[in-house]
Amino acid sequence: MRWVIGFGRFWWDFIVGDSIILAVGGIVVLALGLALARAGDGTAAQFVLPATVVGTLGVSLHLR
Repeated sequence: MRWVIGFGRFWWDFIVGDSIILAVGGIVVLALGLALARAGDGTAAQFVLPATVVGTLGVSLHLR
């Protein structure tokens, strides 16, 4: 049981680290990229995904 708890703590620290905002933002960017890829709109992904990454970083820095 201790192995399972240690494994969970490792992944929490690896993914979340110091900022839950960046972890959630990363998941949102990946989900948005998946949605745009399935919609077949590659042009929108070229503009929307970098803007989402920059926006997530801006929010993270603003809340620090």
